[in-house]
Amino acid sequence: MKKNSFTMREMPVSERPYEKCEQYGAQYLSDSELLAVVLRTGSRGERSTELAGRLLQELPGKSISGLFQSSLEQLREIRGIGRVKAIQLLCLTEITKRMLKSHTAQKDLCCNEPQQIAAYFIPIMGFLETEQVRMAVLNGRNAMVNDVLLSNGSFVSAMASPREVFYYALKHRAVSIILLHNHPSGDPSPSKEDLALTRRIARTGELIGIPLLDHIIIGAGRYTSLRESGYFS
Repeated sequence: MKKNSFTMREMPVSERPYEKCEQYGAQYLSDSELLAVVLRTGSRGERSTELAGRLLQELPGKSISGLFQSSLEQLREIRGIGRVKAIQLLCLTEITKRMLKSHTAQKDLCCNEPQQIAAYFIPIMGFLETEQVRMAVLNGRNAMVNDVLLSNGSFVSAMASPREVFYYALKHRAVSIILLHNHPSGDPSPSKEDLALTRRIARTGELIGIPLLDHIIIGAGRYTSLRESGYFS
C-alpha cells in the first residue's frame, strides 16, 4: 500500500530541520525548513520540506510574510494544506503578531520617535487587505494613552472631514494626536490625497489646540513618517 505522506523521520539526517536546529540553532533554518517544522508532515507523495517549499511559492509575494495576508480558506485552497495545517499556520502568524506588538508595549512608546510608533502598529496594520485608519491619543508628556480605530475602508473617504478625528480626540481628552493608516499594497509612499488631507487635519488641529504631531503610513514591514519626511512642519 502506497503511503500518502512523508514524515521528518523518513528524511535523510542532513535534511531534517529538527536536527539542523538542534545542532546549529533555529536562525540557520531556511523559511521552508521553519515551515516544515510547523507542518510536521508532508502531503500525498511529498515530504514536509517539499510541501513547505511549494507553500512558500503559493503565498502572496511568494514570501513567508504572505502568511500575514492569508485567511484560513485561502490556505486550505493550497494542495496539501488541510484544516489542521491551515490552523497551525494561522496560529503561528498570530503568535508572531503578538510577539512583535508586545515587544514595544504601549506604555513604553516614545511618541517622538516614529520608528518606535511604527514598530508598535506594523503588527496591527501592516498586513491588512483593507485600509484602516487609527489615531494615537497623546497626553501632555507625549505618551500614548489610547489607540482609537477611526475606520476600516478608504483613508480618503474616512478622513475627508476632520470632524470625526477631532470628535474622538476631544472625547479622549487628547493633548496632541498622531494619525496612522495603512496601504494594503505594502508600499507606504504617500499619495497626493494623503498629503492634502494631512495638511487639512493639521490646520484644523492648530485651530482647535490639539496639534497633529505626525501622520505615519504603514506598509508591509515598512513605514513613512510624513513629518520625518518633511511633508509638513
